[in-house]
Amino acid sequence: MSKKAKPKPEVHEYQAEMQKLLEILVHSLYTEREIFLRELVSNASDALSKVQLTTLTEEKVLDKDAELQVTISLDEEERKIVIEDSGCGMTKEELVENLGTIANSGT
Repeated sequence: MSKKAKPKPEVHEYQAEMQKLLEILVHSLYTEREIFLRELVSNASDALSKVQLTTLTEEKVLDKDAELQVTISLDEEERKIVIEDSGCGMTKEELVENLGTIANSGT
């Protein structure tokens, strides 16, 4: 069996102003782990809301009966908290456009 080759990662630079703002946020707001965790769970919840809206407004939905959920699990060995959602995700174009976007409804 042949292994699938991993796609080569792409690098995108933030605009200088955004980079400075992100550094300020990371070093002030997100030093509180609870706030950062709450933000990640909130983002997962937003992804579920987007799926709900999509099922009401668009005909092409992969699975209208899929269970919407946010799952939080611990990997003690790897010292990780894993947050997964069954939301709609983002396309490559949406990722490039929205990563690093702060305080913009819908992202």
